[in-house]
Amino acid sequence: MKISQDIRYVGASRESEDLFEGLYKVPCGMAYNSYVICDEQPVVMDTIEQELGDEWLENVEKQLEGKAPAYLVVQHMEPDHSANVQRLLQRYPQTTVVANSKTFAMLNNFFPRLQCNKKEVADGERLCTGRHTLRFIFAPMVHWPEVMVTYDEKDEVLFSADAFGKFGSLCRNQPWEEEAARYYFGIVGKYGVQVQALLKKASALSIKAICPLHGPVLSDNLQKYLSLYDVWSRYGVEKQGVLVAYTSVYGHTRAAARLLADTLADMVVPVEVYDLARCDEYEAVSKAFRYGKIALATTTYNMQIFPAMRQFLSHLTDRNFQNRKVAVIENGSWAPCAAKLITQALEGCKNVEILPAVTLRSAMTEQNVGQIKQLAQLLAQ
Repeated sequence: MKISQDIRYVGASRESEDLFEGLYKVPCGMAYNSYVICDEQPVVMDTIEQELGDEWLENVEKQLEGKAPAYLVVQHMEPDHSANVQRLLQRYPQTTVVANSKTFAMLNNFFPRLQCNKKEVADGERLCTGRHTLRFIFAPMVHWPEVMVTYDEKDEVLFSADAFGKFGSLCRNQPWEEEAARYYFGIVGKYGVQVQALLKKASALSIKAICPLHGPVLSDNLQKYLSLYDVWSRYGVEKQGVLVAYTSVYGHTRAAARLLADTLADMVVPVEVYDLARCDEYEAVSKAFRYGKIALATTTYNMQIFPAMRQFLSHLTDRNFQNRKVAVIENGSWAPCAAKLITQALEGCKNVEILPAVTLRSAMTEQNVGQIKQLAQLLAQ
């Protein structure tokens, strides 16, 4: 794949991968990206994960056409991007590793006996490789402390590390937004302030293509992707409507959640419903950050919140959930306390409005039906 006349894709995909980072379901596999800049002094941009190393090295050698890389730029030290650093240097021992001080410290952690030529760069420093000049832009905590991105001033290409990545192999033609949002809110979402800082730096650049470490190269309608990242990292509202997320033991809480969703739909309010015990929890997490309003329906369980809902709330608060309106439906046969515990779980979140809760005692009554319809009215406003 040619990104430009000199920039080539040398990554690889694993179609059979089912779980990324031990957490995220990836039914369409996963892409691990790396790039070569063919110049007077050739540059390899990052490596990929260990098990695909043979395929990656073959791709690199093919694009180098017998040359040795002058530089290996290491933007991010997670093993899915750095696992083959030592293999490349064993093949090309004269290659100089280009990285920042935090990266070199981590490199020693992963490869304690590694001997190599090093070029430590500062934020904003440039490296001329012949026709191309690379500018290194630090992006700490997007989403590790050592992360930097690289801007090629000649071809106006931004090598964006994990920013703008998505789940899925490159062999699948998937819409970008859904899997990119699930990737962003699962992995990067906690660090909205840091993403905003990177976007501010990127706004000063003329960018023709974005080359992330996962997912497709982005070259068309770049403003769309930049705008979505701006909304996501500000914890803004991307979608108008309501996310209804529930857990249910015997079906009564599910019936209440469905009544709420159906009432909203009758009012022509967009609504999505997730059974947290059965759905992809990280898809539900991403929707909670994309909609401006969410409704949580759950039972009291062992004087706590039902486990799947408790974990869902933990995912939200761990990722700086904020700027949302939240409705709660609780169910408890003798001592309902889920609404109180949900309120406590969210009390540290910024600008979260919690509507008056609806309490079921085992099953819905006619009074509950009216309360849920009134709750739908409040959410529809």
